[in-house]
Amino acid sequence: MKSYLISDTTKEEREQIVADSIGNISGACDGCAAGLAEMYQDYIDGKRELRAINMEFQARYVSGKQGPDKGTCGYQ
Repeated sequence: MKSYLISDTTKEEREQIVADSIGNISGACDGCAAGLAEMYQDYIDGKRELRAINMEFQARYVSGKQGPDKGTCGYQ
């Protein structure tokens, strides 16, 4: 298995890792997948590891703190 660490990947590889993990973000109408893509931007930019981002997200989920608001595509 290939390492996902920032030190072992290029920015292009990190973009592909996130894209492969999230799926088709442009086809998501509820805005949720686009929010996930933004959440992983620090990883793509080489600022924070996936583990740190996922741990922060999980801590917010467990604690009940609000995360970013979901957008909508205009359909009700």
